[in-house]
Amino acid sequence: MISTTSCRAFEIMGLVGILLSLGLLLGLSFLGWSVLVLAPVAALLAAAFASEPLLAHWTQTFMSGAAQFLAQFFPIFLLGALFGKLMDDSGSVSAIAEYMTRKLGQHRAILAIVLAGAFVTYGGVSLMVAFFVLVPMAQALFRAAGVPLRLMPATIVLGTSTFTMSALPGTPAVQNAIPMPFFGTTPFAAPGLGIVASVIMLGWGLWWLTRAEAAARRRGEGYNGTVVAIDAVLEDEFVRERATTSREFDPAEIRRGRHGSPPPVLLAALPLFIVVAVNLTMSLIVLPRLDVSFLAEARWGATTLSGVAGVWSVVVALAAAIVAVILLNSARLPALRQSIDAGANASVLPVVSVASLVGFGAVVAALPAFAAVRDWVLSIEGGPLVSLAVSVNLLAALTGSASGGLTIALEVLGRIYMNLAAQTGIDPGLMHRVAVIGSGTLDTLPHNGAVVTLLALCGCTHRESYFDIVIAGIVGPIIALCVVVALGSAVGSF
Repeated sequence: MISTTSCRAFEIMGLVGILLSLGLLLGLSFLGWSVLVLAPVAALLAAAFASEPLLAHWTQTFMSGAAQFLAQFFPIFLLGALFGKLMDDSGSVSAIAEYMTRKLGQHRAILAIVLAGAFVTYGGVSLMVAFFVLVPMAQALFRAAGVPLRLMPATIVLGTSTFTMSALPGTPAVQNAIPMPFFGTTPFAAPGLGIVASVIMLGWGLWWLTRAEAAARRRGEGYNGTVVAIDAVLEDEFVRERATTSREFDPAEIRRGRHGSPPPVLLAALPLFIVVAVNLTMSLIVLPRLDVSFLAEARWGATTLSGVAGVWSVVVALAAAIVAVILLNSARLPALRQSIDAGANASVLPVVSVASLVGFGAVVAALPAFAAVRDWVLSIEGGPLVSLAVSVNLLAALTGSASGGLTIALEVLGRIYMNLAAQTGIDPGLMHRVAVIGSGTLDTLPHNGAVVTLLALCGCTHRESYFDIVIAGIVGPIIALCVVVALGSAVGSF
């Protein structure tokens, strides 16, 4: 019989292994090591400290977790990257951004870039594609307006990586899709709370950035920046490794394919409206009326409509928008096959990288010592919403990935939180919205791949620009998250 002291020793060793594996994954990924190698190595390290079978955890636990993520979300990564690439190569993203910046003018340079980024990302354009289009335009606009270059990264983060990623109802961002199979929700979960959170994030961020701009003008601080060679950023392997774990587009594919002349702005914007309209129609009208009783059969995964409806609606919306882009811009896509190939290729490394993070989480969750971590998370005061927000925040911070941290949290704790929702009468849609907003807060730490890529593109350093990114991209979303949790706890979901 194993003594209590021995059991305690095994538990301590297991916890040490989990912490060391997280440290290894965090530290080496920050230095640019590939997560495809780091994730299984870190998982095996944790398993070794717990005296668990290593090969079984690698081939059975790790790969099963990674494969399940691929099975659920690869269609969204694939179609999202393909849509973004076609929108870029057709000139549509440039046309929209140019129109908005021209209409708002240099006197409202910050607002123009924020709204341009928000419009294209809410319409389904991949974040990395938006970065590579918005940065040159923002440089020209900020230079003409005399706005300091150091404020440009935070401005782009506010428009592309906050409310349109995690809060606005119906956003096709993969982060908004991840909770749907776990909670049986749609992309429009808790729409009222999502709008409230969006207003807070946008209002807070604009307040801070306009305040910072005014203070810079009083000091006589101007643009004082230089143009960065985008091709050099695209060829930087460190940037690529960091970027592909944080977002759904491999930046190495940006320059592949051929760009056409920009279309009229209404034609350019039409596919974005199609994404939102089809997503809404599928979620609220079409799918609820279908007879999908066949899904209960084993060959279809013995699932229900609630388990697949959210992913299906986003997939159909993106597919419809892709067809629209091709039909509306056939003359502006001189190398259609190359653009399609590049878009498809751009999805592979990100989805496999995130799947590897999920596999790492699956191994950690299977270790006996993880029970202590789980119990600690669930014991956090404030109820299930607070503990869910904290757990997603911590994992997103550790991985530097909103999608990776969110998936790991829900793979490990999703069923538990769904049961708690049923027991306490919490709307799963509220759980969905809290989880998604929570994933988009502390993921924006210095090691986040999107932050690293954006700073490189803008020609800024962490020292110059990161403080403003924190205020606009972390503090604002955390305030919004606290408000959503408080409102949801007080009045429920709406």
